[in-house]
Amino acid sequence: MTDTTRHKTEISLLERTYTFACSAEEKDKLERAGRYLDRALQGIQAQGKVSDREKITIMAALNLANELLELRDEKQAGEQSVNALSERLEKALSNAPQRS
Repeated sequence: MTDTTRHKTEISLLERTYTFACSAEEKDKLERAGRYLDRALQGIQAQGKVSDREKITIMAALNLANELLELRDEKQAGEQSVNALSERLEKALSNAPQRS
């Protein structure tokens, strides 16, 4: 991708602004991810138990990684459930009397 197709977007995290280069297609997702991360960082900061920015960032990263892993586990469990139901349905249909 050439520099002419790159766009810049600003993301605010804990009241600091960072500039990122991205494609036009990535811009909305990057901004959305930035807002999500900023809310996570602010939530930890608001609890008042941690004031160091680095520790807040690490805690947010761990919380978001945990969220991601839980969602992956839920997705996998859902896929397994759908597969099991599909197998039961196929078995039931194969054992059903055929109409002529």
